[in-house]
Amino acid sequence: MTPPRTQQIPVVVLAGFLGSGKTTLLNHLLRNRAGTRIGVIVNDFGSIEIDAMTVAGQVGSTVSLGNGCLCCAVDASELDTFLETLTRPSARLDVIVIEASGLAEPQELVRMLLASENPHILYGGLVEVVDAAEFDATRERHPEIDRHLAVADLVVLNKTDRVGEAEQERLRERVVELSGPAAVIAAVHGRIDPELLFDPALRPDGEEKIRQLTFEDLLREEAGHAHEDHLHAAYESVDFTSDTPMDPRRFMAFLDSRPEGLYRIKGFADFGAGDRDNKYALHAVGRFLRFVPQPWTRGEQRLTQLVMIGAGIDAGALRDGLTACRAEPLENPDAARASADTPDAERSMWGVLRYVRQEPDPDDVPVDVQEAAAEA
Repeated sequence: MTPPRTQQIPVVVLAGFLGSGKTTLLNHLLRNRAGTRIGVIVNDFGSIEIDAMTVAGQVGSTVSLGNGCLCCAVDASELDTFLETLTRPSARLDVIVIEASGLAEPQELVRMLLASENPHILYGGLVEVVDAAEFDATRERHPEIDRHLAVADLVVLNKTDRVGEAEQERLRERVVELSGPAAVIAAVHGRIDPELLFDPALRPDGEEKIRQLTFEDLLREEAGHAHEDHLHAAYESVDFTSDTPMDPRRFMAFLDSRPEGLYRIKGFADFGAGDRDNKYALHAVGRFLRFVPQPWTRGEQRLTQLVMIGAGIDAGALRDGLTACRAEPLENPDAARASADTPDAERSMWGVLRYVRQEPDPDDVPVDVQEAAAEA
């Protein structure tokens, strides 16, 4: 019997105009997934599903929409049908990627995901792929790209090998200006580190050892790893651990003002007197934030442990900012226990509890996504 799913599957939207390199990036992820099981929804535009054929055989579960644009659906029911297929326990997927049509409105896909009633999914971010060599021409033909960049969580400035260093810097500055707080990374042939988008899968002992040679294994043996070794240089990963509980108000102030380029935050937070019974799993991608309370297990060390991933971020400033979020220690244990029963302790958690989602909420859409969609 397949055990019930206990974790939600992140769903990543991969967008970008025609020719930007979305399919190349997707194939790179599939070739370098390191055992992670990826489900793919190919939102192809047109009757010949070229993109679907390109990824065929490289992924455990693929759904092709074909002959149309998913974002034109009037509600989330059609998307939910495909997500239901990919989130069945028998599929055992770790992440789902929606490759949007080059003519799609990505903010509508994000809205549909956030409005989805599927309890097994979690928004994994909007990745916008930009063709560095054709960026100016694309903006002239499709001025809506400015709106797409404004709601992206991660921007991949692709095909940078086709422009000089000075031009690349000019393009990067322009993209950063248009995309606001989004992380912006440069890439060639869509090669980015998969860990930017999803965590490596942890399999039970022996599950990955006793298996047939996969398509991914063959590709990696043929191509080698030399060209992938430098991918981590495009971003930074910052760890933070504290055995002192976090002050909920200070911590939320830190999250509300998180710096530009900080793409993902993951881990667990201990709010001490704010909630003695639970630790809070944190999932933040771009502007999206979610907390999931989980009971402390008996004997578990109570720690706040976070990993922050981004491009152009100041590691020292992030650690200092989080250190300043720690609660003031109470020397008297009895006073510490009593503080958990005060109205102020309960009120201090209100900011956190706003991001604890009990039931799917169609209105749970970032403000900037709502505004961009209203302008569309």
